[in-house]
Amino acid sequence: MSAAAHAIGALPAGSGALALDTYELTKRFGAFTAMDRVTMRVEPGTVHALLGENGAGKSTLVKCVAGFQRAEEGSILIDGREQDIANPIVARALGIGMVYQHFTLAPGMTVAENLLLAGGKTPALIDWKTKRAELKAFLATTPFSLDLDVRPSELAAGEKQKLELLKQLYLKPRLLILDEPTSVLTPQEADEVLGHVREFARSGLCTVLIITHKFREVMAYADSVTVLRRGKAVHHCRVADTSPAQLAQAMMGGEDTAVSAPASSPAVRKPVADAAPVALKVEGLKAQGDRGTLALHDLSLSVRAGEILGVAGVSGNGQRELVEALVGQRPRLAGRVSVMGQPYNARRAENRSLKVRSLPEEPLRNACVGDLSVAENMALRDFDRPPLSRGGVLNFPYWRSRAREWIAEYGVKTQGEGAPIRSLSGGNVQRAVLARELAGDINVLIAANPVFGLDFAAVAEIHARIVQVREKGGAVLLVSEDLDELLELADRIVVMSEGQIVFETSAAGAERHVIGAHMGGGHH
Repeated sequence: MSAAAHAIGALPAGSGALALDTYELTKRFGAFTAMDRVTMRVEPGTVHALLGENGAGKSTLVKCVAGFQRAEEGSILIDGREQDIANPIVARALGIGMVYQHFTLAPGMTVAENLLLAGGKTPALIDWKTKRAELKAFLATTPFSLDLDVRPSELAAGEKQKLELLKQLYLKPRLLILDEPTSVLTPQEADEVLGHVREFARSGLCTVLIITHKFREVMAYADSVTVLRRGKAVHHCRVADTSPAQLAQAMMGGEDTAVSAPASSPAVRKPVADAAPVALKVEGLKAQGDRGTLALHDLSLSVRAGEILGVAGVSGNGQRELVEALVGQRPRLAGRVSVMGQPYNARRAENRSLKVRSLPEEPLRNACVGDLSVAENMALRDFDRPPLSRGGVLNFPYWRSRAREWIAEYGVKTQGEGAPIRSLSGGNVQRAVLARELAGDINVLIAANPVFGLDFAAVAEIHARIVQVREKGGAVLLVSEDLDELLELADRIVVMSEGQIVFETSAAGAERHVIGAHMGGGHH
């Protein structure tokens, strides 16, 4: 890294927040123009938000600034000087750091090792005693406490996100680019992270460019905002001069701002009938975590037919293990789970007879086979049943025609039902999984962070479909790290902390700060 910096002609590193300008930046992929003459000014020492739906060009823009892609036309200016940011090493030398939506941690190495690796200037012999003291001192300047000795593979998504951010902050960047940094954080964590980043910018140490699609975050933490739509920058303004409705309109184009409204406002929902049967019952569930300790301690909960039970909690408090133990991806050490009064052990036959479905987190990893086609992934539940299979013979034309219907109905953007599912964007993978999981009658739907990393049109649509399951009398267990999502959709909310349920409230009577306090733990 330092050699590369010298090779560039030892740019004066400079310190403190830098000014970023893009001028008519254009990037094409074949016939597709991902970014069309985007001109944007980011003032030094400010937090500048980039808003836009998936595919609007936000990621392309920041990847060009960070040296991961090169624009065909236009220029990037750093402190008023045009720079050819040919690769990430050049970007790093200019003081540009980026935190991705997709994690870039070395899973086999500890938190401490990952932080040091980030510097790229790791000496052959590391004086760990001194380094640990340095890292501890560095952590003390941030609002996060992470155990320096754990490995990322043992961390939940929210903790990984904090580590990604810490890795960049440790390098003292002059421009910090964040790609949806809060999609895995609780509101408290998001406020911590964004508050910290904003202080960092205000102190003049750093300029921040943040991709988000949460209006709340833009309004609360950004100074200025640029809206991208279909590759073009369509709107620039100071946050003080705008409103979520205006931003939504700029994002969607035209007058149609209804999309940003929740699909079903809680007010019109009929309450859960007192006589409604318990559809999902979990009693005394225990399960091990990845590190051999107990992740779930005697956890009990029940969800009635026609009810959405929201499970809130800071990432890493047993939610992932709960979902895995319920859907059969993790052994249960003790406890009973029943669906419609019948024992449920998450076997494929039980899923079918008891009508249990799931929308897992990271659907490409947990609910799909990446190399198989969209049509094959859509058939994973029932490929061996009629009409997909007759007398042991798989009826591929039917798989394909049904997949085409679902692709149309769920608006899955794909080159066709024969494309490998890993070629789809995250939102489209989730739509494909939804189509499969929501087909037919459902008694119980287990959904974990179902809209993680999706743009708000997809979010509204997936939320509407989850509410539909409830309206048809299904029970929904909705595990989410986004409290806004739970408050909007759930009938009842429970909070998980350290593998236990520590608090329960009706969603109508829920108070954000009370839930937040229980999420923070220490309220057993």
